[in-house]
Amino acid sequence: MRITNNMLINNMLSNLGTNLNRVSKNQSQLATGKKINLPSDDPIVASRALKLRTDVAEIKQFKRNVEDATSWMEITETTLEQIGEVIHRAKELAVHASNGTNTPEDMEKTKLEVEQLKIQMTHLANTTYSGRYIFSGFKTDKPLMDEDGIFQMDIENGEQIFYEVGIGDDININVTGSDVFNSENKGISGEKSSLIQVFDDFIAALESGDESNVEQLLGRIENESDNVLRVRAGVGARMNRLELTANRLDDDNINFTKLMSKNEDVDIAEAIMNLMNELNVYNSSLAVGAKVIQPSLVDFLT
Repeated sequence: MRITNNMLINNMLSNLGTNLNRVSKNQSQLATGKKINLPSDDPIVASRALKLRTDVAEIKQFKRNVEDATSWMEITETTLEQIGEVIHRAKELAVHASNGTNTPEDMEKTKLEVEQLKIQMTHLANTTYSGRYIFSGFKTDKPLMDEDGIFQMDIENGEQIFYEVGIGDDININVTGSDVFNSENKGISGEKSSLIQVFDDFIAALESGDESNVEQLLGRIENESDNVLRVRAGVGARMNRLELTANRLDDDNINFTKLMSKNEDVDIAEAIMNLMNELNVYNSSLAVGAKVIQPSLVDFLT
C-alpha cells in the first residue's frame, strides 16, 4: 500500500485528537474529583455508585426516622415522669389526710390541691408532639380525654405506631392512653379513666371528711403508680434500643460513605501524574506532527 501525505496527515490528526481526549479526561477528573462524569465512562463504577448512593440515602432516611422517634419518645418519657410526680404528690396528701390529726379546714385545703392535681393529670393525658396527641393511639388528631377524665374515643393497646429504623426493623414509639390511664387497659368513649376516678374518689372522701376512705384509697393510688412505672420502663427500654440503632446507623453511614468515596473519587496524586504523562505525550505528538506537515513542492506550486 502506498503511503501518501494525506494519509500521514489524517493519521496524525486522529492521534492528536485521541491524545487530547486523554488530556481532557484527566483534566476533568482533577476538576470534578470524580473518576467518571458519564455512565459510559465506566459502566461498572457507575452501577456500583448508584447502588451505594441508594444505600447511603436509605441510611440517612432511617437516621431521620430515629431522630423523630426519639423526640416522640422523649416527650412521652417526660410526660410519664410528670404523671408519676402527680401521683406521688397525691399519695403524700392521702397519707397526710388519713393520719387522724386534720381539721375540716385542713381537709378543705387538701381537697383544693387534689382538684388541681386532677386538672394537671387530664392536661398531661392530652400532651402533644408536633400537633399530635401522643396518648391517642392512631387518632393523633383528637385529645384523649376531657377535663372530667372522660375518654373521647375508643382506644386499645393494639393501636401502636411503628417507625421503620432499618431494613425489616420497626419500633413502636407510642404509648396508648388506655395503658396509662385505665387499669383495664382499654379506653371506651364516654367512660371515665380509672386513674382520674381515683382522684374523684379522693376528692369526695376529703369533702365528706372520711379519713378511713382516704386511707383505703392509698392502695389504689399505689397500683396506679406501679402501672405508670411499668409503662415508663417499657418506654425506657425502647429508647435504649433507639440509641443503639442510632449508633449503628452512624457507623453504617461512615462505612458506606467511605465505600462510595473509594468507588467514585479519583486519586488526586495519581490523576496529576496521569495528566502530566498525557500532556507530555500530547506535546510530543504536536512536535512530531509539526515535522510531518513540512512544506512540500506542491505548496510552492500552488
